[in-house]
Amino acid sequence: MLREDLQNELKNAMKNKDMATVGAIRLIIAGQKEKDVEARGKGLEKASDADLLAMMQTMIKQRNESIKIYLEGKRQDLADKEQSEIDVINRFLPKQMTKDEIEKVIKDIIAQTGASGIKDMGKIMGVLKTNYAGQMDFGMASGIIKGLLA
Repeated sequence: MLREDLQNELKNAMKNKDMATVGAIRLIIAGQKEKDVEARGKGLEKASDADLLAMMQTMIKQRNESIKIYLEGKRQDLADKEQSEIDVINRFLPKQMTKDEIEKVIKDIIAQTGASGIKDMGKIMGVLKTNYAGQMDFGMASGIIKGLLA
């Protein structure tokens, strides 16, 4: 589904001569191909949608870091370009969970898994990454888990 959406949006952007969107989607597709190669190395046919969503979140994180650097260097033009790429990437991600929603999910997982200490953090993160890839900020989730298990 995600792969088809990317291809369809690429075609539409090309028809509309929206080169900023074309460039951003091509970056996503290039990342997708890298993930597919990685997956084949693990004996899978292609990368899962969860892997692709996680990759796109990483792309957003990288662009946010670049924006910060560009703004410090007084390069608003480059920061705007990065922000436009983030906007395109966000179109393909599911709605992001709020901090309260993430905390509720984590509390439920802690109850289900019987996690009792910080040593169980990996188990909780594994469940989150499997079930909520592309839907939450895992850095924020990590902080919440540490707070709840400490």
